Amino acid sequence: MQIADQTVASFHYTLTDDSGQVIDSSEGREPLTYLHGSGQIVPGLEKVMAGRVAGDQFKVDVAPEEGYGVHHPELVQELPREAFQGVDDVQPGMQFQGHGPQGVINVTVTKVDGEKVHIDGNHPLAGQTLHFDIEVTDVRAASEEELAHGHVHGAGGHHH
Repeated sequence: MQIADQTVASFHYTLTDDSGQVIDSSEGREPLTYLHGSGQIVPGLEKVMAGRVAGDQFKVDVAPEEGYGVHHPELVQELPREAFQGVDDVQPGMQFQGHGPQGVINVTVTKVDGEKVHIDGNHPLAGQTLHFDIEVTDVRAASEEELAHGHVHGAGGHHH
């Protein structure tokens, strides 16, 4: 069976950056399982998964526009330390939720400089080309329940 909309696909992956540094991998874990066509993986990867079958192995480079987006400088800001009420020790790498014009936004603290806290609302991988090494392990038809809920159930998926 080929990967297409309304199929459930499972795959092992290694994701690296431009320098070959591993960012994430399913090595030593269960394969990633998703409902194809539901936007659960980055668009550029979902496009190249279409038509693949179990056993396929391939490499693909996904441009930022089809990955985690381009880097938006306006999402990088400097806030006063008092904006972090109730947090005693703000440190780089900490993540918070804030509210922006489009609703809730996740931000990461990038630097603490005295009374100034530098945050970035971009996804940590925004602006980066994603280099995937993929091995498709399984493809099956999605169940009616999975289609109705918009995600995978059972092993490797979501449980209610």
